[in-house]
Amino acid sequence: MERFDVVVIGAGPGGYPAAIRAAQLGASVAIVERERFGGTCLNFGCIPTKTLIASAETFARVCDAAAFGVNVSGATFDYAAMVRRKDKVVDQLRGGVKQLLTANGVKQFSGSAAFKDRETIVVDGDLTIGAKKTIIATGSTSATPGFIPKHDRIVESRAFLALDRLPKSMIVLGGGFIGCEIASMAAMLGVKVVIVELLADILMLLDADLRSEVRAHMEKALGVRVLTGAPLADIAADANGVSGRRGDETLRADLLLNAVGRRPVTEGLNLAAAGLEVDARGFIDADAYCRTKAATIFAIGDVTGKTQLAHFATSQGIVAAENAVGGKPRRHETLVPNVIFTAPEVATVGLSESEARAAERPVKTGKFRFSGLGKSLAAGETTGFVKWIADANSERLLGAAAVGPRATELIATATTAIRAEFTARELGETIHAHPTFSEAWMEAAHALRGESIHAPPRRR
Repeated sequence: MERFDVVVIGAGPGGYPAAIRAAQLGASVAIVERERFGGTCLNFGCIPTKTLIASAETFARVCDAAAFGVNVSGATFDYAAMVRRKDKVVDQLRGGVKQLLTANGVKQFSGSAAFKDRETIVVDGDLTIGAKKTIIATGSTSATPGFIPKHDRIVESRAFLALDRLPKSMIVLGGGFIGCEIASMAAMLGVKVVIVELLADILMLLDADLRSEVRAHMEKALGVRVLTGAPLADIAADANGVSGRRGDETLRADLLLNAVGRRPVTEGLNLAAAGLEVDARGFIDADAYCRTKAATIFAIGDVTGKTQLAHFATSQGIVAAENAVGGKPRRHETLVPNVIFTAPEVATVGLSESEARAAERPVKTGKFRFSGLGKSLAAGETTGFVKWIADANSERLLGAAAVGPRATELIATATTAIRAEFTARELGETIHAHPTFSEAWMEAAHALRGESIHAPPRRR
C-alpha cells in the first residue's frame, strides 16, 4: 500500500491548491478526484458560466455599437459556437490544473474515495492508499426539491451549460446568484425569461438598494419578468414544454432551470469509518483552522457549509495544507468578497448596511453613482454605484458594495482597504488615477464624510 503524508479528496478550487501547497512544504501528497480535475467551479460552474456571459455581453455591445458611432448591421450570434468556445476555455484550464499538480509532484488518482479507517482510503473499491493527514474538499452539487419532476425540459445549472442551443423561453426557479446570472445571460441573447422566487425579492442576501438596482435593470433593460413572494406550484413538463402555477396564473415556457440551491457532496465517503458524521444539514463541521473532529482530518470549501465560494475554498485549502503539514497553526481568512455576474454586476465584502442595522451598530455610509464618473460616461456604462459602510465614530471602513460596471473587479480594492483597516479619510486621501472606474471608491469615501467634490451636498 502506497502511503502519503497528505491525501486530498476532491480536486476543485479548494482541493488542488491544498495539494500543491502541501507539496511545496515538502509533504508527499496524493489527490483523488471522482470526476473532472478542477471541480464544479472550473468544469460546470464559475468558468463556463462566465465564458458564456462574456459572449453574451459581446453580442450586446455589438448591438449597441451605433451609440458609439460604429455601424454594424444584421448582427447575429451562433450559440453552438459560444458553447464550443466555453468548452475550449474549460479544457485549457483543466489541463493546466493537472500540469500544476504534476509539476509539484502530486500523485493523481481518478475515482471515488472512501475511508476504510482514519488513515486508510480506498479508491473505487480496490486501490488502497495510506494517509497521515486527509483534507476533504468534495464540494457541493445542485439540490433538487422533491416537488420538481424529472424531465429533459427541467434542468439544473450544469445541464443548462451543456446545451448547444438556447430555448426561446425559460422559467428560472430561484432568484439567487446562479439563477440571476444565467437569466441575465439568456436574456441578453433574446430568450424570454421569467424568474420565480419564493422570497420577497431576488438576491436577498444583498442590501435593498443593490437588489433594486439589479432588478430594475433586468426588468427594464433586459426584459426579464421577475415574480417574487410566492411559490411555483404544480410544475409539469412534456414534449411541448414546461408549466407551473403561481397564484392564479399559469406560466409556460420551453425550459425550466432549477436554481433553488446546493447541497454538500459526502455520499460514498464512508465518514463513519473515520470517526466523522455530517450535521443536520449534511455538512462536515470544521473549525477556523479547517480541523474536523477527527484529529488527522481537515475539511474545506462548500462541504463545510461555510461561505460557498471558490475563492474562499482556495484560501481555506492553503490554510488546511499548512496546518496539516505542521508548523504554527493559523486560522482561515474571514473577510470574503462576494461577486455576482448579473447584468449589472454586483460585489460585496465585509459588513452590509442591513447587517449593521440588525446588530444595532452605528454606521455611516457613503455612495457615489457611476453616472458621475467621466470614465463611465466615456465607456457608456453608467448604471449603478459603489458604497462604503464605516463605523460611525472612527470612520473605519467595515464593508463595501458595488453594483455596475467592473463591480466584480473593483471589489478587490475595497477588500484590501477593509483588511488594512483604512478609514474613510485615508481612502479618500489616496490619489486614484483619472479617468477610471476605481475613482468611485474615492468619491464615495468623500461622500461618507460629507466632502464629495463631484456629487451634490447632502441635505442637512
